[in-house]
Amino acid sequence: MNKILALIFCFVTSTTAFSSITIQEAGGWFESAFITWAPLEEATGYHVYYKEETSDNYLKVDSLLIRNYSSYGRADMVGLKAGNYMFKVVPTDERGERLDLCSESKTITVTSHDRSGFAHFKSASTTFDPSTGIGAYKNDGTLKSGAKILYIHAGSAKSIKTSVITDSKGTKTEATGFQSIIDLYQKGYDKTPIAFRIIGKLSENELDHLSSTEGIQIKGKNAHSELNITIEGIGNDATIHGFGFLIRNACSVELRNLGIMWSKDDAVSIDTDNSNLWIHNLDLFYGAPGSANDQKKGDGTIDIKSDTKYTTIAYNHLWDNGKSSLCGMKSESGPNYVTYHHNWFDHSDSRHPRIRTMSVHVYNNYFDGNCKYGIGATMGANVFAESNYFRNCKYPMLISEQGSDIHNGIGSKEETKGT
Repeated sequence: MNKILALIFCFVTSTTAFSSITIQEAGGWFESAFITWAPLEEATGYHVYYKEETSDNYLKVDSLLIRNYSSYGRADMVGLKAGNYMFKVVPTDERGERLDLCSESKTITVTSHDRSGFAHFKSASTTFDPSTGIGAYKNDGTLKSGAKILYIHAGSAKSIKTSVITDSKGTKTEATGFQSIIDLYQKGYDKTPIAFRIIGKLSENELDHLSSTEGIQIKGKNAHSELNITIEGIGNDATIHGFGFLIRNACSVELRNLGIMWSKDDAVSIDTDNSNLWIHNLDLFYGAPGSANDQKKGDGTIDIKSDTKYTTIAYNHLWDNGKSSLCGMKSESGPNYVTYHHNWFDHSDSRHPRIRTMSVHVYNNYFDGNCKYGIGATMGANVFAESNYFRNCKYPMLISEQGSDIHNGIGSKEETKGT
């Protein structure tokens, strides 16, 4: 049967006693779309297809993007450019696809991610051009040419396999396990874009190993090594539990659409000579308590240190954290060009961010019930803060050890230090 006849057949009223698929919800998001449906008792499984609205050809959604929950089925499609799309859900039984029981969605609209911020502006790497896209995706939202896709879930994180180039001769070495694959990228010979898609909840004991005491380590061979790695959650329940991420010597890394809970130290620790990092659309919860009084909710949430440059922190929801985001240590050469925009600091305590030595743009963030302070600046930091909203924030901004705060007097007249 050709595709046109199959599509027509999909809408013909069936003479069987079985009902057709009932679509519950279908919608578009940032460069992705989803559909949910009521399960059919007689179905053994489901195939899901998608297409651009103007196309006649449906494309099949990967089977791991189709999940069965107790009261509904759901499929997500990621890596879509902005536009209008449609889904088709086809149940299967022992005879194969039941096109007589399939249903097609209405048109849904997919929008683009907001790529504002310094991560997409320039690079400290001599080989990477941010106009090509950060991580595994191009700036139009679709996968880069030749990109790999690996699905990571509780049952696959230890066993997932792929080959990575590990020397100048092009030798390929097979790695097994989520962290082990990333470890081989540290050799510095393979720049193949790779998207790790997290499905469901992933806990520490389900991993092959960790290369950092903080969690999954994403590390380049040298400063600003181009990696082209995206780690993304699928759907609305992708969660990292019991560990976080450490990024070091890396260029072109993206984290998106994940919940991170009960991290060991920081949820995302950005440490040492990174550039073109895009950390966005994360839900960030408590970390494990530390020994100090200010570590009862964990040590930090997103910390940016040690001369990291051209980084964007955007559209994240920080839930009741203690120290939300340190930005800068003492060794930065500056300016570093870091952007925080459209983040929701939701009853978190302080450091939204706390900026030392770096040059940072903070705009369109929502500061909500922050009991200590919002934006903090010290040690020669440069901060451009604009269009932020502060609600019940004790001190919207605190500035120390710079400007009038270090003024000791004019001429022989001693002035009061600080304001």
